[in-house]
Amino acid sequence: MSVNPGFGGQSFIESQGVNPWIEVDGGVTPKNAYKVIEAGANALVAGSAVFGAKDYAEAIRGIIKPAKGL
Repeated sequence: MSVNPGFGGQSFIESQGVNPWIEVDGGVTPKNAYKVIEAGANALVAGSAVFGAKDYAEAIRGIIKPAKGL
């Protein structure tokens, strides 16, 4: 966090640096995960893509496998 959570209007905490960890949450699937990573994401949230799949493990592999090649 670049501010203490809870309310707006706070000053940026310089000691936290300016190299944020980028997490993408929403619409991530095995078909587009590599594009999200190529765009700069460090972490992906794939709730519906995993929990809506018949096979959770296969869905997770479908997201991780292309990411390993980047």
